[in-house]
Amino acid sequence: MPKGSAELTKERENEIINACVKLYETMSFKEITIKEIGNITSFKRSSIYNYYNTKEEIFLDILKREYEQWTQELYTVADDEKELTKNDFAEFLAHSLEKRETMLSLLSLNLRDMEDNSHMEKLIEFKKVYRETINAVRKLLDKFNMSEWEKDDFIYSFFPFMYGIYPYAVVTDKQRNAMSEANINYKYMSIYELALLGIKKLLGI
Repeated sequence: MPKGSAELTKERENEIINACVKLYETMSFKEITIKEIGNITSFKRSSIYNYYNTKEEIFLDILKREYEQWTQELYTVADDEKELTKNDFAEFLAHSLEKRETMLSLLSLNLRDMEDNSHMEKLIEFKKVYRETINAVRKLLDKFNMSEWEKDDFIYSFFPFMYGIYPYAVVTDKQRNAMSEANINYKYMSIYELALLGIKKLLGI
């Protein structure tokens, strides 16, 4: 880590993350390199290695930020004293995922690569944020008359289900054509529609 204030370090990290996010809008995970990221930052490419060892660590920080933003949204509703029905909860959670397409994409397509190619320190930082997201979902479930076992059952079913939403909801023209040629009568759904369907089934409503 370079010498300097914590504020400068955070500022540089955010610039690197934002540059990577911008590239990810038009390029795939595999196509993006440290060189490509460095080309759209305000400092030399070699300086990126003062903050990140691999591009996977950069993407892991993108995912961490996505989780942090999502967790904040979850806690806002969880901390609200307003009553919440299970149907309200399902709709809110589905809409919250609808806004996190980048998060869902990285989870479903690149999580293993990001974790395997990141230093343990970075991975632990990410896992702590992930833990807080689980806590936020559990606090939302506290609004209902559910046993601790039922809450655990929802959490350990919901998170694996969530990882599979993106590839089912976001498909390429090539994938659509292949499905058609294979005579598969597939019902295409949006992230919201698919998430809502799964969450309601998990809640038994």
